[in-house]
Amino acid sequence: MTAPLTPPPPPHEPSPHGPWPPAPGGYPGVAAPDAAYGQGGPGMKTELREAAVVTVLVALAGVLLGLLWVWLAPRVPLVGDVVDGEWVVYFKDTEGEQAVGVDGMFTLLAMAFGAVSALAAFAWRRRGSVPLVVALAVGGLLGSLVAWRLGVWLGSVGDVLAQAKAAGRGVTFSAPLKLGAKGALLAWSVAALVVHLGLTALFGPRDPEVYGQYGPYAKPYEGPTA
Repeated sequence: MTAPLTPPPPPHEPSPHGPWPPAPGGYPGVAAPDAAYGQGGPGMKTELREAAVVTVLVALAGVLLGLLWVWLAPRVPLVGDVVDGEWVVYFKDTEGEQAVGVDGMFTLLAMAFGAVSALAAFAWRRRGSVPLVVALAVGGLLGSLVAWRLGVWLGSVGDVLAQAKAAGRGVTFSAPLKLGAKGALLAWSVAALVVHLGLTALFGPRDPEVYGQYGPYAKPYEGPTA
């Protein structure tokens, strides 16, 4: 004895017992991908070109960071004097925190530049990718190097002993700008990666779910069997 067979539905109507009809994307319940980016996002060549552009732009922003560092960094006061017939230079305030402030200012500015660059990259692409993340990290490091060397060059006072002699005994003058904590060169890259990761997790595109007749990933009903 066999179970009664349900007559097949008209050709233009989907079967009430069969799986959902495939969506334009080729899978049940999945929308078609953007034609401009192909399946799963832009092609690798497109991502690499975009990553190269991001790297160059972020590195060039290091010029602005260097100028701001020279402008905002505190000056370290030095004093020249003659000891045993020779000129010596020493810190005017041995307990001063100006040297720490120079490194701190560079770190804070680099973190701000990292956050802004990550926000700009996410607003432009609206999705995460490995080449883009690498571009932010490499570009941030290059930008920090550019800012460091530019700041040292602009903040140089030449020969410190000559500067002390020109100023006179006991006269305060500014020390050349330098970065004592080289770890600050990583602040831009770290801030960019953290901010971009957070933006991608909060506002990035979500993977679509595939729904069958009775829920996500459910096996479709195949009809009565004998």
